[in-house]
Amino acid sequence: MALRFDVRFAALGAAVLTCAAPACAEEKPLALPAIDIAATPEIAAVSVPPLAPMSVIRPELRAGSVRTSDTATLLDRLAGVSSNGGGGFSGMPVIRGLSEQRLNILVDGVSVAQSCPNDMNSPLSYTDPQTVNQIDVITGVAPVSLGGDSIGGTISVKSAAPVFATSEKTLVSGEASGFYRSNGDGFGGALIFNAATENLSLTYKGSYTKAQNYDGGGDLGVVRSTEYAKTDQALALALQSGSNLFEVQAGFQVSPYEGFPNQYMDMTSNKSWFVNGRWGGVFDWGNVDFRANYRDTAHEMNFLDDKGGSADGGMPMNTDVQTAGYAVLVEILSSARDTFRIGNEFHAQWLNDYWPPVPGSMMMGPDTFININDATRQRFASFIEWQAIWSPALTTVIGVRNDMVWMDTGDVQPYATNMMNMADAKAAAAFNAVSHARFDNNLGVSAVATWTASDRASVELGYAHSARSPNIYERYSWGRGSMSSRMIGWYGDGNGYVGNLDLKPEKADTLSAVAAFSGSGETPWTLRIAPYYTHVNNYIDAMKIADLTDMMGMPSGFVQLQFANVTAELYGLDVTAALPLWNNPTGSGRLTATASWLHGENLDSNMPLYHQMPFNMDLHLVGIWGGFEADLNFDWVTQKDRVDPSRNEPVTAAYALLNLRTSYSWSRFRASVDVENILDAGYYMPLGGMSLGDYMATGVLRPVPGRGRSLNLGLAVAF
Repeated sequence: MALRFDVRFAALGAAVLTCAAPACAEEKPLALPAIDIAATPEIAAVSVPPLAPMSVIRPELRAGSVRTSDTATLLDRLAGVSSNGGGGFSGMPVIRGLSEQRLNILVDGVSVAQSCPNDMNSPLSYTDPQTVNQIDVITGVAPVSLGGDSIGGTISVKSAAPVFATSEKTLVSGEASGFYRSNGDGFGGALIFNAATENLSLTYKGSYTKAQNYDGGGDLGVVRSTEYAKTDQALALALQSGSNLFEVQAGFQVSPYEGFPNQYMDMTSNKSWFVNGRWGGVFDWGNVDFRANYRDTAHEMNFLDDKGGSADGGMPMNTDVQTAGYAVLVEILSSARDTFRIGNEFHAQWLNDYWPPVPGSMMMGPDTFININDATRQRFASFIEWQAIWSPALTTVIGVRNDMVWMDTGDVQPYATNMMNMADAKAAAAFNAVSHARFDNNLGVSAVATWTASDRASVELGYAHSARSPNIYERYSWGRGSMSSRMIGWYGDGNGYVGNLDLKPEKADTLSAVAAFSGSGETPWTLRIAPYYTHVNNYIDAMKIADLTDMMGMPSGFVQLQFANVTAELYGLDVTAALPLWNNPTGSGRLTATASWLHGENLDSNMPLYHQMPFNMDLHLVGIWGGFEADLNFDWVTQKDRVDPSRNEPVTAAYALLNLRTSYSWSRFRASVDVENILDAGYYMPLGGMSLGDYMATGVLRPVPGRGRSLNLGLAVAF
């Protein structure tokens, strides 16, 4: 125990004494007049093959924030990326069929650990499209320096890099914005403020967003438990001295509530604060980048009014989580051809999950239900990577890494040992009778080669062997009662889930390719074709162990499952294309398209993997005339008929959506008027889960409906 707290406070001390926030692409200004600033020098910038990453940049994020407060849904426009439904700002991204828990998600260079049995405060929930500067996504094979403890792609969310003045004059700049959405009566605003001298840069960013329940399209009516509210605040201070950059970033998020239409519970409070630190140095021989971080989260769940409760009654569930860590990367410029990267990381998580008793309840009392007792998950990783530029046409990146994961937790207890809690009482006794400590040693390798045949054709080939250890809830959730098991799971399906101490790490072998082609001219046509194949040993799926009944002992239509290792494969094809339509003195136009096809299979049962996105296509007709821009969007999703029968996964029908997005920029202002789902089409989201908020209110079980027609207004001003 002493070692554990020494590590925690050492990491916290490092975070306070060093400085934070990663360097990233400069923000595209909102028609700002020229000002006398200098961008932060690029420090320890990890190169990646040129075809691998896709980016959503500031102008796209700014436009997207008018229609959604969920950063995850803004990534749906990228081929191969979708999102599992959650709350209004807590969607869970999926890349090529691999869900959030299997991805490497970084927020300003920091991994955010799972802090809820329903994953309500997912990593991207700590971001806001109103203030994010750029999101980089690698859907295929990533270098080992950009991944670890994951078998899927990489998502990196970046704040704007600090800027410094080039003279002794203090410079002040920023942006204020606001929005309104008619469907759900959503509104919010944000402020970004920068002040800089030659050596010192101060940045503040804050945002607020709030919405009521939205209406589904067509005649699907109100979708209960979709209301939310949250505030995000952050302050960053940067100091540059010669070739050194010191940064510190601190902030907090407060969400008083967030409804979850596909969960039995809602979030009734989430309070999280963090401090990140960073030092970066540029030397003749290469670069050094050191980061440290600490985050503290207090998370509460209960029933909001839609589900017949409030934060003061119903069934309180509390989670307290602390995370800390560091990452050091040394980049050595060995020669004009060779660059070596050596890195070391440590990530630690401490989690308590307990459910206070409900006065007067025979089922939920008299004791506190201890779901996770003082659990720890600590990961120590090292890697080495070699990038070689063999010729202007050929680049390779080869790396190997090792992640060691230690996990442990204390004994647990049910609400009581009476007949109503007998299943949980027996499960707790069995859990407490065995050792909980587990250790995994996970080896990862990756190799990527990029060949540029000409300025119009490039090919990238990649292979990776990667591994991911189970998270705390997959290993240590133990409740076998109907109610206790239904409180576990991030699938939004109403089923109950039980952990498994014997789970093995997932180990994936992935082959991916990208072929990119383009035409000639100033605005050429482009085509990107990306096939892939992933084989996973010990894929963490779930095996049915019981049918769940209602209070009367009748079949409920839900099942109880236990996490289990299986063999799985996923393969598919992503296509992205752009075609210029006109370009003349009055304006320009282009047609862009993305399409994704995915096949996921449980090879042990020869059944479809759960929660897989069907074929989908996204078309955009974009026209620009001076400061005016219009985007007519057609979004088509086919029927989802490959479903997992063991979890009673529903079939969802095909649908098509038509959206219109317009904006006008002048001087320092930008105004936007969007119409989302113009035809008010009624549809069910393929990855939205079951609408449990509606079910608890009406007794009618259906998938979560998509949002109906909405008029969205936005206004921003730069200064």
